[in-house]
Amino acid sequence: MRPLLFLAFASAWNRRTTLGLMAISIALSVMLLLGVEQLRTQARESFSQSISGTDLVVGARTSPIQLMLYAVFRLGNATHNIRWSSYQNLSQHPSVSWSIPISLGDSHRGFAVIGTTTDYFEYFRYSDRRLLAFSSGKPFADIFDAVVGADVAQQLGYQLGDSIILNHGAGGIGLSDHADKPFRVSGILKRTGLSVDRSVHISLEAIEAIHLDWQGGAPMPGLSIPAEYVRKFDLVPKEITAIFIGLKSRAGVFQMQRYINQYKTEPLLAALPGVALDELWSIVSIVEKSLLAISVLVVGVGLSGLVAVVLAGLGERRRELAVLRSVGAGPGVVFMLLAIEGLMVVVVGSLMGLLGLMVLSVFATPILEIHLGISLATWTLSAESWQLLLTVMVTGFLMSLIPGYRAYRISLADGLTPRL
Repeated sequence: MRPLLFLAFASAWNRRTTLGLMAISIALSVMLLLGVEQLRTQARESFSQSISGTDLVVGARTSPIQLMLYAVFRLGNATHNIRWSSYQNLSQHPSVSWSIPISLGDSHRGFAVIGTTTDYFEYFRYSDRRLLAFSSGKPFADIFDAVVGADVAQQLGYQLGDSIILNHGAGGIGLSDHADKPFRVSGILKRTGLSVDRSVHISLEAIEAIHLDWQGGAPMPGLSIPAEYVRKFDLVPKEITAIFIGLKSRAGVFQMQRYINQYKTEPLLAALPGVALDELWSIVSIVEKSLLAISVLVVGVGLSGLVAVVLAGLGERRRELAVLRSVGAGPGVVFMLLAIEGLMVVVVGSLMGLLGLMVLSVFATPILEIHLGISLATWTLSAESWQLLLTVMVTGFLMSLIPGYRAYRISLADGLTPRL
């Protein structure tokens, strides 16, 4: 077996330029395949951890997916709000460790405005239980302080101390604004890759303050309360949009969920974030499957090219193979020689692709984490990726049997007979 391997290596080295190009082609195909698989796996994990460490997300009675869309991703609107008294009762439940109220409905130049408390910056977690961090500034302390996400600051060019005007209503053009009550940027959050980057955070009291002289979605005629007088009013909110809840013990999550879903004061829904996000991911999973299918086709094209090149080269190697037969090499030896050459190219190309992906991931990981919120395991592959790599090698070996079988059929006489 060793002489056969040496002979196969020597034969491949003699045609190193052609086979080297094929190895590079396979390496690029494997890089694409494994890269898409890694991105697919990590994107799903990052998506499922868009909100991490939160045991329950509570909102008005609706579907869990819709609740997650507007509460976590700021997409769509809530059907109803939650009474402030209900929030207080739930936050004081013996099983609750912490709670974060959020209020939605306003916007700023297309970005969502979130009313909340400073507990949001203390307890809200994402990815692998990471806390929100500030690139500059600090949480809001005054009623008219605002904390902006990284995308808001970058796209609108905001710096600490800049004045901003909020719009009444979510998104759109031509909305009424709260120009009489401007806000000051007190903090800018570091990029997370989540909807936090596209949000403006203010206090719940600020939400009430800017709506003191509004009713029915429009300013009250003849009434205008200046910003310097709003502190004289009761700014305790009457309603909020949703609640993020962390429990003292995860063992009681289902009991607490049942308690909230059967809440008698008003109809509420408590959703398990992980379960709801998995359901939401299943809706968009066709995109990841399509990308994986395209990558598989690319690898198939690369392996087919290898077979085509080896088959095309058989015409030039007929005398070489005939000489081997004439010195005692049987047809099985010729068959194995071609098969081993093909396997060598596939293995070398696959390992080059794996190494290239590892090197690329070193540079791509911080970029993906900053801009997309996807954290890649730099030096590790998922079990599915290893299975794909093994499948590529096995498939490449099986396809290399085709030119081996072709060489097996070439007879000694055909190889030695001059072609006219």
